[in-house]
Amino acid sequence: MPDSQPQPHPPSDSSGPSGRSDPAALLLCGARLTDGRTVDVRLGGGRIEAVGTAGSLAPGPARTGGTRVDLSGYLLLPAPAEPHAHGDTALSAEHPGPVSFAPEDVQRRATEAALLQLGHGATAVRAHVRVGDVQGLGALVAVLRARRSLRGLAELTAVAMPRLLTGVAGADGRAMLRDAVKMGASVVGGCPDLDPDPTGYVETVLEVASEHGCPVDLHTDAADPARLSRLAAMAGGLRPGVTIGPCAGLARLPEEAAARAADQLAAAGVTVVCLPQGGCCGADHRGAAPVRLLRAAGVRVSAGSGAVRDLSNPVGRGDPLEAAYLLAAAQGLRPEDAYDTVSASARAVLGLPEVRVEAGFPADLLAVRGDRLAGALSLAYSRIVVHRGRVVARTSAVREYCDSAAAVELGLPRQGRGELS
Repeated sequence: MPDSQPQPHPPSDSSGPSGRSDPAALLLCGARLTDGRTVDVRLGGGRIEAVGTAGSLAPGPARTGGTRVDLSGYLLLPAPAEPHAHGDTALSAEHPGPVSFAPEDVQRRATEAALLQLGHGATAVRAHVRVGDVQGLGALVAVLRARRSLRGLAELTAVAMPRLLTGVAGADGRAMLRDAVKMGASVVGGCPDLDPDPTGYVETVLEVASEHGCPVDLHTDAADPARLSRLAAMAGGLRPGVTIGPCAGLARLPEEAAARAADQLAAAGVTVVCLPQGGCCGADHRGAAPVRLLRAAGVRVSAGSGAVRDLSNPVGRGDPLEAAYLLAAAQGLRPEDAYDTVSASARAVLGLPEVRVEAGFPADLLAVRGDRLAGALSLAYSRIVVHRGRVVARTSAVREYCDSAAAVELGLPRQGRGELS
């Protein structure tokens, strides 16, 4: 079974003497693409330089000591991204007592959670961080430090999430939100459902976002159609964009009301991030947004992990491929559409450029053992993660069975070489 510990350093076959690989010297050999082709892929300068038939490419005429990575038996995909994480509370469920927001504890948890998600394939993570209340801006400072320590391994961005923003009680939250953006939070957000004036909360967030040219990412259950309609009306046309999630309440609305809300979100250009693996932030309601209904209306839908082993979901895995699997298994999406929610659509939420396994595109890639996408979503144990043209994480799994006559007679594939008693 897969190693449960993420690797914070590149595997040895992709690094030089200093532990840092040359991103201009990596050749991925014998990878299978989703269209069935088997190819070599040459990477350089953080981008895909060339894609050719297997055996047709060399590291490059002007390069020496180029690294080859054998991807025989692997499916090569654009890397996933994580649009909805909670680095400040991640990995806190197993610790007794209240969650510690001491900066050193938050930084450690946020870093470890990002590495865990990187091991699963997510080369970019958007972390929602609470600001105000007892933690002030300390948790945000810690997450921003984690972002700096992860540079070169994964992209970590922070969403500032104040609890209250309206009335006299929200004055501190309003000031804190503006300070958070000045400190380095690149997205403004929060949870309007928890404010006495949800509409006023959204207005304040949109105002701050407009002042600083930031994207918006709001937590909402979306169980109130009238409130959702007002949000869509206010968000329409705002650039660089508005994202909401997890929107599980949409699935509990009458079909006609949910369809009308989906049409309004599509018209406003609002993206929905669903959480197939569970809720977050102590949400009382479980379940996922009606993804097929939203997609049919033209809403961009992405999928995130939400809580990673905090009190909201003590068993949260932070695995984007599991999120895609659940959308395919539970909501009937085609494997290709399910994977899109955690890759192309997730990258779009984060404002990242598109990735294709074609020359000229960013070299952010995930190799998964298997030859078809459906199989990869089902049994994605072994993975190799490439970020900016270098291997940054590897998970290897070998399954062994004891000897049996059936395996010999049927010629079944066997990975293990040892003997099990």
